[in-house]
Amino acid sequence: MSDQPATSATVLLYSDDRTVRENVRLALGRRVAADLPELAVVEVATQPAVLSAMDAGGVDLVILDAEATPSGGMGIAHQLKDEIADCPPVLLLVARVADAWLATWSKAEAVCAYPVDPIRLPAAAAELLRARLSVQAP
Repeated sequence: MSDQPATSATVLLYSDDRTVRENVRLALGRRVAADLPELAVVEVATQPAVLSAMDAGGVDLVILDAEATPSGGMGIAHQLKDEIADCPPVLLLVARVADAWLATWSKAEAVCAYPVDPIRLPAAAAELLRARLSVQAP
C-alpha cells in the first residue's frame, strides 16, 4: 500500500428518491473538510444496487435514506452491519429526529434528520470519514 493519502473517498448514497440523492450530493459538495480527500459519490436507488456496490468494495461511507421504499435504509444498515466484515460507517437520513433511536437497532454510526442540512450532514460525514480513513491508513 502506498504512503500517499487517498485521492478520493467513496460515498455510497442510497435513496429511491432522486431529489433526496441530489440534495445530499449538493450538501456534501466535492469535499466535506479541508483535511479529507475529494468525494466520489456513487448513487443507487435499490437495495440490490446497494448490496452489489458493497460487494465490489472500496466504499468509505454509506449514506442510507431510512424513508426509502420498498427497502428502508434502517433495514439495509442492519443487514450490512451483520453481513459485511469491516463494514464502512453508515449515516442514516431519518424523517424525524425522534426516529434517531432506531439507529441503535440499525447499528448506524450517525443520524441526520430531514430536511438535508448543508452544515450538519457534511460535518457528520467528515467525522465518520476521518475515523474510517485513519483506521485504513498504513
